[in-house]
Amino acid sequence: MAYPTPVAVPSLQSAAPSDWDALICIAENFRQLPDAALTDFVSQQQWIDQRIGRETVTSICPAAPGQRLILAPTGPLLRDFDDVRCIADVAKIAIQQAKAAGAVRPLLWLQTPADPRYSEALAVAYLAAAQALWQPLEGREARGELQVEPVLAIGLIGLPADEANFLAATEAGRRLARDLCGTEPERMAPLRFADYCVDAFAGTDVKVKVETNTEQLLVDYPLLMAVARSSLAVPRHRPAVIRLEYNPSGPVSKTLLFAGKGLVYDTGGADLKINGGMAGMSRDKGGAAAVAGFMKTVAMLKPAGLKVVAEIGAVRNSIGSDAFVADEIITSHAGVRVRIGNTDAEGRLVLADLMSHLRQQAKDAVNPALFSIATLTGHAARAVGPYTALVENGAARKNGVSAQIAQAGDIWGDPSELSSSRREDFAFIKARSCADDVLSCNNAPSSVTARGHQFPMAFLVVAAGLDQSSALENSLPYVHIDIAGSGVDGGDWQHGKPSAAPVTSLAATYLR
Repeated sequence: MAYPTPVAVPSLQSAAPSDWDALICIAENFRQLPDAALTDFVSQQQWIDQRIGRETVTSICPAAPGQRLILAPTGPLLRDFDDVRCIADVAKIAIQQAKAAGAVRPLLWLQTPADPRYSEALAVAYLAAAQALWQPLEGREARGELQVEPVLAIGLIGLPADEANFLAATEAGRRLARDLCGTEPERMAPLRFADYCVDAFAGTDVKVKVETNTEQLLVDYPLLMAVARSSLAVPRHRPAVIRLEYNPSGPVSKTLLFAGKGLVYDTGGADLKINGGMAGMSRDKGGAAAVAGFMKTVAMLKPAGLKVVAEIGAVRNSIGSDAFVADEIITSHAGVRVRIGNTDAEGRLVLADLMSHLRQQAKDAVNPALFSIATLTGHAARAVGPYTALVENGAARKNGVSAQIAQAGDIWGDPSELSSSRREDFAFIKARSCADDVLSCNNAPSSVTARGHQFPMAFLVVAAGLDQSSALENSLPYVHIDIAGSGVDGGDWQHGKPSAAPVTSLAATYLR
């Protein structure tokens, strides 16, 4: 699983010319480049090519490594609404031009504004470049990695040497997340999803356990198995629960627990998606992919004092004569009777059982915090656009959990919007009769439902059996992370590149 290696380079002058074959310069303007010869060259070229300073341009420059000079202007950076993604956007364009010009080891220099918003701008530019260079797993397997991903390394001028390892580990996690999310439903069917995780963590300190026995799954994950019920007739579509666990070598001071929604394909089930709504539903496993990606970063960085446990439900929501249907009442792992409101709200059922298992482990954990990550609702994309939605309980809000993740995301180009859990959300999912304890959802699309991305968090709290103690110090901090709006570039779930959100912001929050 190769990717362009980040290399810390102290200065342009210290870079051996034979090691690099292009120079990318990202700046608001090009009046002061890292070498006087480059500054003079650009000043002369601007008389010839008026695109310079207005758009990204590649020039033949004797003073640049490999004689390739890519000038990528950012435009204004210090307006109230600007953020580090202004740099990420042009880094994606610039690296594509470097690749098209034949460069395989480009250097990247960044004119960093003296503003706290851009404190990690060089690292963000690297991550954006790696995102732009990623190509789908099926394409790499069919055509060869070096054919479709020829760039081997990116030199980062001015990057502190100790930052390179963090960047490499973060990108390794993001790459795993993109591979798992962005791959078609047969190549990444549940059992093959599990196999890919096993291979990804081979030889690391992350222990992997995969449960595929359907009889055992029915006992331990009854809601998950209801979703999977119609897929059981096809052996390769049968579900898997993947457990990943990292234990530090010394004492534990913090425990993170993650549940990941891994719908490898979502037809909607009996509430069938129509009017082309199934296109892109092989990416409904983006939450599970992000969880596995974060665990990959953990495996490479081996953080001291931090224990991380994850459960992933890899399931196919198929349609057929044995599909679960609305109005069924199914008892969750936590013993909660769930009335099904709509079978296309399947992800929260999978998550609830995973979270119930994690809840049990949290009872004996040191300083635990629980997270669910999912491409859960169209409402999240409608409400917050291309941002990750963080919905937290009172204990998480008291501890500032979401605020920390959002702050890190702003600096690292992986931004979030904060939401709160409200009493209306719990009223929305309350039982309507004595036959059940909770309603999974209404029968309208989430995008047209008031608080459509907040109320599912209330369902998860109830169905997973999380304590709703009035004393916040006795409650488990819990944040539901909905990446329906942020999970792919440009919001194109069929063709857009998976973004691996929120791997970067989680790594920046907990692993630095």
